[in-house]
Amino acid sequence: LNDTDLIVEAIIENMDLKKQLYSDLGKQCKPGTVFASNTSSLSITQMAEASGRPDKFVGVHFFNPVQIMKLVEVIRTDYTDPTVFDNTVKWVDQIGKVAVKCGDTPGFIVNRLLVPNLIQAMLMLERGDATTHDIDISMQLGAGNPMGPLHLADYIGLDTCLFIVQGWVKDFPDERAFVVPELLKDMVAKGELGRKSGKGFYEWNGDRRGDPVE
Repeated sequence: LNDTDLIVEAIIENMDLKKQLYSDLGKQCKPGTVFASNTSSLSITQMAEASGRPDKFVGVHFFNPVQIMKLVEVIRTDYTDPTVFDNTVKWVDQIGKVAVKCGDTPGFIVNRLLVPNLIQAMLMLERGDATTHDIDISMQLGAGNPMGPLHLADYIGLDTCLFIVQGWVKDFPDERAFVVPELLKDMVAKGELGRKSGKGFYEWNGDRRGDPVE
């Protein structure tokens, strides 16, 4: 790694582990090496500070499945050198992806808009405002979404949804859009994680979604 120009990191979403990795890389790599984290929800700024070279640190958030999804969010911090940022955007374009630019806001663009939407759907279900079926079909037929928010939450993994929103609530307690539904906590505690466990808001058989869980 000593002579690498760009390192894209995609280790587990644990800030302490990421900080340690970047601290080690910052000592090992040449001064010009640019670090880029693929995190979907953690602070780019905190990792940049740990690296010892915050001006050469960016976020590059790829979406799964990477070989199909075209979008890549390129994230800058207050420290990021503008030339480093521009070169990263060009690199994303060169590898055949579509780059969008964003500051270091929680969840960047997609998850900042998406996750609160999923949470509001869970809160509606928790209050008994509507059923799983009616919430999802409403967003498909009324908003043109390819799948409803509860279906999507199951597909992502309810444990992943919980991890993201709990981190946001901890780090941004005054942001009213960031809340943790009791329903979500209870389901994760019971091991009902969605597609990966075979049961969430829906029954699942591998990647095949079944009926809503009543």
